[in-house]
Amino acid sequence: MGTITTSIKGAGGINLAAEITGAPHAMPVLLAHGGGQTRRAWKRVTSDLADAGFCAIAFDMRGHGDSAWSDAGAYDIRDFAADLVALASQMDRKPALVGASLGGLAGLLGEGELAQGSFASLTLVDIAPRMEPEGVTRVVGFMEQHVETGFASPDEAADVIARYMPHRGKRGAGAGLRHYLRQKDDGRFYWHWDPAFIRNIMAAKRSNPENQEHQFQELSKAAASLTLPLHLIRGAASDLVSEEAVAHLRQVAPHAEYTDIVDATHMVVGDANDAFSNAILVFLNRHHGPAGSGQ
Repeated sequence: MGTITTSIKGAGGINLAAEITGAPHAMPVLLAHGGGQTRRAWKRVTSDLADAGFCAIAFDMRGHGDSAWSDAGAYDIRDFAADLVALASQMDRKPALVGASLGGLAGLLGEGELAQGSFASLTLVDIAPRMEPEGVTRVVGFMEQHVETGFASPDEAADVIARYMPHRGKRGAGAGLRHYLRQKDDGRFYWHWDPAFIRNIMAAKRSNPENQEHQFQELSKAAASLTLPLHLIRGAASDLVSEEAVAHLRQVAPHAEYTDIVDATHMVVGDANDAFSNAILVFLNRHHGPAGSGQ
């Protein structure tokens, strides 16, 4: 099993950094991370998928990690959705899509609104059409807090993350964290994503406070149109996806399968990687055949 680092084209030809792990002709599984993350969020998952016979394709979303930034500041959910559709259209087989948070929302709109039939299945990782406003505010607020000022050191960034995720305890400022930071000429360290991404979100939120409800309605409509195999994996301690949100998704998309991961928060993959990998493999094998052999 090897990993190939490459560049793939998103919507409009934007360059997206990617890593492909597993047999090239196996069933492809496209992994779309959450806002503010990078493809490294799937590091252990890609190995688990490849070991099970799938071809894992983890990429940095536009404006994140090593991928290109949008000169036009095009970071609407539909821009991310268009990238997913573009990536799927370049593959020999429809990929199974696994999307966490922002990646899941983009998958919902990509399949349910932009281009139905793009994916073989869709797994939503702690995201649903209806989200708890307080949880959304907490996530976005964390991302916005240091976007302009950055950090004096990786250790300071580690302290901030520890306060945001106290259930994990503080982790050191090792190589993993450094992949999420860029040191600029002023000597300070900044998140490894385009500040325009979060600025646009906050500007829309402040200019139209009711936009969130409109967005929920659009996402619900997209979910209701889905016919492909659908799987929601929720962190049982999530402050973003409540049990009511799960019930709503299963109402608009009755065929949706559901897995609740005990002791996991919104950051399901990092909190409980083994349980998460097991959940997606059970789902993928059921719908695409053992070792990804199904169509």
